[in-house]
Amino acid sequence: MSSALRNSMIEKLDDGDFEVFVAGAGINGAVSAAALSARGARVAIVDAGDFAGHTSSQSSNLAWGGIKYLENQEFSLVWNLCKSRNTLMRAYPSTVKEARFIAAVPNDFRWPRFVLFLGAVLYWFFGRFATRAPHYLTEAELTRREPVLRAEATNGGLEYSDCYLYDNDARFVFNFVRDAIDSNAVAANYVRVADARFTDGRWHIDLVDEETGKTFCCRADTFVNACGPEADTLNGLAEVTTEHRHVFSKGIHLIVNRVTDSKRILTSFASDGRLYFAIPMGARTCIGTTDTRVESWETDVSEEDRQFVLDNANVLLDLDEPLTRDDIIAERCGVRPLVVSGGGNEDGVDWIELSRKHAIDVDGEQRQITIFGGKITDCLNVGDEVCEHLQRLGVTLEHAGLVWYGEPGAEAKAEFLRQARLMDLDRFTHPNSTEPLTERFWRRYGANAIGMLERIRERPELSEPLTANNDYLRCEIEYTARREMVTRLEDFLRRRSKITQVVREDDVIGTPGLREACEIFFGDRAEEKIAEYLEQNPPQPEASRLAG
Repeated sequence: MSSALRNSMIEKLDDGDFEVFVAGAGINGAVSAAALSARGARVAIVDAGDFAGHTSSQSSNLAWGGIKYLENQEFSLVWNLCKSRNTLMRAYPSTVKEARFIAAVPNDFRWPRFVLFLGAVLYWFFGRFATRAPHYLTEAELTRREPVLRAEATNGGLEYSDCYLYDNDARFVFNFVRDAIDSNAVAANYVRVADARFTDGRWHIDLVDEETGKTFCCRADTFVNACGPEADTLNGLAEVTTEHRHVFSKGIHLIVNRVTDSKRILTSFASDGRLYFAIPMGARTCIGTTDTRVESWETDVSEEDRQFVLDNANVLLDLDEPLTRDDIIAERCGVRPLVVSGGGNEDGVDWIELSRKHAIDVDGEQRQITIFGGKITDCLNVGDEVCEHLQRLGVTLEHAGLVWYGEPGAEAKAEFLRQARLMDLDRFTHPNSTEPLTERFWRRYGANAIGMLERIRERPELSEPLTANNDYLRCEIEYTARREMVTRLEDFLRRRSKITQVVREDDVIGTPGLREACEIFFGDRAEEKIAEYLEQNPPQPEASRLAG
């Protein structure tokens, strides 16, 4: 059962002593825990929800260098983001891959097409020429390369490269948590910080297990607040004063059936002037995003949001029928925690121009740091910077110079590929999959995929898909139950996998395969967990003309 690992982690947290306590397991917390534990610190990391449960599972799945910030002349930011993107590409070649973007320039756009092309050339230079060169596209060339683009709505465009996060963002984040666990960190989801006090030179943290209601306490020498949108709230609870704070911008995406067979990412400029994308997602396309100021991180997709995305997509795309509400297979909604100075007034700031750069505030007296803002592209820098700050606060890192990130080494991959070839693993690839099973196994599970091959050899039935409409095999369910701390059904359907991002929930819930998976995850609580999921995600009554 999936609860075994989590229960052992709760036992270690209860009355535990740590060098570093990390609150929040989004991308900032996950890389902090992975970097610190790999370099020798005793680390605990908890999240009040699931790992990557909020902002870090609602992104555009792009690891990009921030081309849009060139217009604001934030050249230093773009230079550094491109450097970070290139590092991610080298460290995670199976996950962070170069993708070609087709940018369609709307008629009467604020910049001439040639100026945008020069910007793409500058972006290529800032990216150290690590990607393919950009190309200038006339109106005829644009629609010849992408016939789905509406010719009368565009004035030509350009093609350039950036990076795409293959699979889903939450899976990428969780793998950092898994790396931290493998380096002896203690990690638990659905554990809330109820109180945090700095007393007698140490942090005393009261915790609540949201699954059982159990309360307990642990202690730590230092405290890392990586709660993303909730960082300011936790600092208020812990009586920590910071230079920076967050303001929130809501972004949503809609997932629809694939709009083009091309693997290029289509981009243009929405009616509010910001970039928006049509991003391939296997047999689906993810369209977005919006940029709406909100007061709280707790927000939902509104009808206005949906219509904005649909309207802009229908202006850009020349489809047989315009996209409508019924075409929506799934939705993504999250807030961007944007950094502003603590006493500043953001009312005079151009909301769309606020960038996603991060800031780290340090309270030396209380040995606490808070991470503000940030994005997946820059995550490795965050991990390194957190290590540096905590060393200055007295945390000893025995392996301070260790490179803590990256895919397993070439030898491990070669052995996996050898075994996969011997058993002809790709013959088990699901008919609906867009890639060979060998690639997917390595990307998702790394060196642990070798053990999954052994399980398939022992029990060939584990090579069967979970259900007919997704490509997850039964051996993956067993592995996930043992090692990935699935505590609620949504953890698996939405974050460890992306099943409900590419298949309608109504086409997943109730299938025999899913019920079998729930029994593996939750044992005799399977029906309870399904009912819990349905209560939080009620079936949609609308009929669809594009069902799963």
